Amino acid sequence: MLNDVQIKAATAQGRVIEPAVTGDPALGDLMLLPGVWASEPAFAGHGWNMIALPFMQPGNTVAAEPGQPGQVGPFRLLLNQFNETLTFTTVDKNVPNRGAALVNAFDADQHVAALQYIQHIAQVAATDVPHTNDTPDRPKAAAAIHHEPGLFLHLFTQTGGGPDIARLATIPHGDVVLAMGFGVKTDGPPDFENIGDFSPLPVGVDADVPNNKYLEPYLNFKKAPFKGNVTAAGFPGFDPTNPLALLKSALPPGNVKTTTTLTLDSTMATGGIFNTPFVVKQASSVSMRAIFWIQELKAPGPDGKPQFVLQYAQRVLLAFFPVGGGLGAGGEYSGHISQSIPCNWPPPLPDPPKLLDKLNKWRSTVSCTTAFSSPSLRGTRHVHAAGAA
Repeated sequence: MLNDVQIKAATAQGRVIEPAVTGDPALGDLMLLPGVWASEPAFAGHGWNMIALPFMQPGNTVAAEPGQPGQVGPFRLLLNQFNETLTFTTVDKNVPNRGAALVNAFDADQHVAALQYIQHIAQVAATDVPHTNDTPDRPKAAAAIHHEPGLFLHLFTQTGGGPDIARLATIPHGDVVLAMGFGVKTDGPPDFENIGDFSPLPVGVDADVPNNKYLEPYLNFKKAPFKGNVTAAGFPGFDPTNPLALLKSALPPGNVKTTTTLTLDSTMATGGIFNTPFVVKQASSVSMRAIFWIQELKAPGPDGKPQFVLQYAQRVLLAFFPVGGGLGAGGEYSGHISQSIPCNWPPPLPDPPKLLDKLNKWRSTVSCTTAFSSPSLRGTRHVHAAGAA
């Protein structure tokens, strides 16, 4: 939150729309986000996505009991390797939400700073279980699979002790999201262990992946993690039963000086998600939780300026089409989890070959000595309502 002096200066200045710059105090805990974050060239192919989708083989049925004829469940598990660009460009500062004062205050209005962003994701490779030949979810290499314009908001007055940051996301599938939350700055690396439930497995069924037939698609990738086009020795691959593993090993924790954590949740305060009718019928988004960690590294960059790493985890819950008595009475929930490492390049560009020599080891020895980097993860969980299979 801004102090009273800063708030009075902002209200006196009035509304301003201008290019976003790093360190703008009007953005509060969002001030380190402005810029262009991209997987390529240094982190090309470092994006990993998993999603359970409603699916039935033509003419097939869901097996009534394990071992009987039919599919093990009404879904398929799709995994993608991708590249990502996340751009924070324009800031709309001192946006006034008009209000009436109920107590003596120098300003009854709420004031907001809005940071515009656009996220682009392009596929590199994909696979799924049960296997399908060629669907809209398995486009050709370098095809777009996600596009998301939106705004991050800093609510710097009149929050009443409630959330002071928010995210407005617009998804071309037919979804709009308002997630609200808080930011906090702490010393040292992120705490990845206390972030809530990010399990990718169904809820309401036995989570014993090796022995539960319903989880066979997950077991397939647990035995043989998805490696996309990566051939580097020692790369463990993307395992959807442990989707945060690559995120946690992306940066040695001893390299991190401070962490700014942004927590955003569509179930907080007045947040929520709205979807178009077809999406509601087939796979409706019902909740989203995202946690962003903006980390300042101990070592400065070659230009002497601070270096930062952005990591994020996100869970979006999807409600499958009604089964039997409908959602909640034999329905199905699903979701997806993904991880990427886009870089925020400060001009001039560093020497890409030298950086690639270090980063393509794909291990916790990833170095960010010549660029701002942003490992990221967003995800959802697959939830199975009792009696669905």
